[in-house]
Amino acid sequence: MELVVETTASSSSSLKPHDGGSTSNNNTAASSKKATSSHGSNNLLRRWEWDMLTRFHAGYFRISLALSGQALLWRTLISDSAAVVSSSSSSSGHGPLLPLLPSVAFLLLWSLALLALLALAALYAARCLLRFPAVRAEFRHHVAMNYLFAPWISCLLLLQSAPFLFLRPSAPPYHLLWWAFSLPILALDVKVYGQWFTRGRKFLSMVANPASHITVIGNLVTARAAARMGWHDGAVAIFAVGAAHYLVLFVTLYQRFLGSDSLPAVLRPVFFLFFAAPSMASLAWGAISASFDTCCKMLFFLSLFLFASLVSRPTLFKRAMRRFSVAWWAYSFPLTLLALASAEYAREVRQAAANALMLALAVLSVAVTLALMLFTGLRTAELLPHDDPFDCPQLPQLLVPPNVR
Repeated sequence: MELVVETTASSSSSLKPHDGGSTSNNNTAASSKKATSSHGSNNLLRRWEWDMLTRFHAGYFRISLALSGQALLWRTLISDSAAVVSSSSSSSGHGPLLPLLPSVAFLLLWSLALLALLALAALYAARCLLRFPAVRAEFRHHVAMNYLFAPWISCLLLLQSAPFLFLRPSAPPYHLLWWAFSLPILALDVKVYGQWFTRGRKFLSMVANPASHITVIGNLVTARAAARMGWHDGAVAIFAVGAAHYLVLFVTLYQRFLGSDSLPAVLRPVFFLFFAAPSMASLAWGAISASFDTCCKMLFFLSLFLFASLVSRPTLFKRAMRRFSVAWWAYSFPLTLLALASAEYAREVRQAAANALMLALAVLSVAVTLALMLFTGLRTAELLPHDDPFDCPQLPQLLVPPNVR
């Protein structure tokens, strides 16, 4: 959302020296011009800061989602590699299929994900304090509202991949943080799913879009974290809520009811969330059942099919790739979840084809994330575009502080 501010050039009276005038008049004119220039620079800085808070929105938490998912993927691959190394050293079988990933790289990645999440959370907190009408409008936006789940999902992913001993699933701090990160997701569930039930028979068909999968993924991530703590019944209850609404959402989007195609072209990378939800469901149910059983395999194969269906249609994303935007980060998180599901599948079946598939998806996920980090670093000026599709109605001019006008 762009803030429209009237730019008025500050016109000061021209203090030209008269013939035979004293030098004091010249000094006065110079100091006046200097003060005016300094005041104008301060106003420009304030306008830029105010404009940044206005155009910043919850969709930027895609970055923290991608980095947090990568941290969990690296943590999983490191654990699998260590297990393979220990088993291969104790027997005369073949060597490890994956090289031992350095723990230092994982710690750096986890720290980077945490710093990115904290920075984005600080910016959004400032937006809530200074631009609350914009946040309220975003809360009512059919696409932007789904990304309010993203910061809490990122927190739960970082919690599950935390390298600290005091944040193990059996530790009390883990339980406290789970409650702190899960309660906002449950509160948003009541709001979002309650609307689906009570706003009329066509409400879901009007607001459903691929980004709505994030609401389901939030439930599944919460269920997996609860299952790792040993809270079986609580994990099953949260999983049931997410699975029931995923079925309704999938059918709604699959049949392309009126409103489900109202996604701007620049946001088409969020179509990757189609296979992110079943991938996360397989991980959550695997944690609940303590094994990657037939149900998990079915969900994993479904996610593979949806992934193949999307990558075989590159023209769908052609318009979205013409110009860099933060929506590109929507490619990374689903690929990471698919790679995590493939790692669990390879661990269960222990076959060469499954290991090759896991390695290919993990390399693809890491490569896409690194490319996005490079693009973001090189094109920081394009991170806050003036034609963002999350734009909400323009705010009244009275909301702009007088010292910014």
